[in-house]
Amino acid sequence: MKKKSESHILGKLLKKIAPRIGAKVFLEPEWNIAGQIIFKSGKKSYFRYNTIDLNPVGSSEIAKDKDYANLFMKRQGYPIVPGSKTFFSREWADAIGSPERDIDSAYEHACRLGFPVIVKPNSGSQGAGVSLVSNKTDFYKTMKSIFKRHNVALVQQAVSGKDYRIVVLDDTIISAYERIPLSVVGDGALTILQLLDAKQKNFKKIGRDINLKTQDPRIHIKLKRQGLTLQSIIPKGQRVELLDNANLSTGGDSIDMTTQVHPEFAQIAINLTRDMGLRLCGVDLMIDGDISKPPHQYWVLEINAAPGLDHYAKSGTEQKHIVENLYLKVLESLDRA
Repeated sequence: MKKKSESHILGKLLKKIAPRIGAKVFLEPEWNIAGQIIFKSGKKSYFRYNTIDLNPVGSSEIAKDKDYANLFMKRQGYPIVPGSKTFFSREWADAIGSPERDIDSAYEHACRLGFPVIVKPNSGSQGAGVSLVSNKTDFYKTMKSIFKRHNVALVQQAVSGKDYRIVVLDDTIISAYERIPLSVVGDGALTILQLLDAKQKNFKKIGRDINLKTQDPRIHIKLKRQGLTLQSIIPKGQRVELLDNANLSTGGDSIDMTTQVHPEFAQIAINLTRDMGLRLCGVDLMIDGDISKPPHQYWVLEINAAPGLDHYAKSGTEQKHIVENLYLKVLESLDRA
């Protein structure tokens, strides 16, 4: 087992807050990613990474598979990203007897949708491999990159708006925040690469365990669309986005919206969590508008049965307290179950 470079806060967090309800946590000492919760009654529960004994296994497995999750969400009337369809690596397409769903068929589907399109792994997390591609060359390059690690990729119509995550526990909105893609702001002197290096140093200073990968082909594709390279110097005050996905784990920033979620969006997230058989869920929405206003047009990007809140917790003192309170409520729910 290779040790993860990113530190996960859940184990240490649970160990810190469990005594508040008379529980204690044993955290395995080598990796600090798995543990046992012993409640006052003697009942035991377990966790690994961000997965805790709260959501049913079947519902959690569906949530991990973006295509299956889309199927069931669409069936229940939730607006998923249009044109979403899975395609397979050539080896996997041959193995399962679906040669008509290979990379060339994926390109034909993308052409029918019209570029740009979104391409991403079907089972990925934390924004890994998510790309907006605008032409044939970048499409094949991106798909081949995904197929080096995954057998199944999703091709979707590109939708635009503000990217939000709402974290739901049972019938309560625990947190909500707008996610801003990795970006840099020019000073008229430093190159984009130098600005990224400075951003990396700042992440380390504030304790965000992010390794910005400047050779990520998605960054180069994004810059190329803007007529830029890593060596470009951008004017003072001008912001340049470097990725299309807005995950905090890839260097994105967050704007807390927990107290500003419109009641209709709050109810949508709560209903979706329940309808997908989950108790704890991160609901990712793309909203054409603002989450504080009544819904007009929006799409459910994904759901996450084990929402990683590491980077959110490290974005500020208030956010840290929100995450602590969330998991205190999770522990109380586990104790009662």
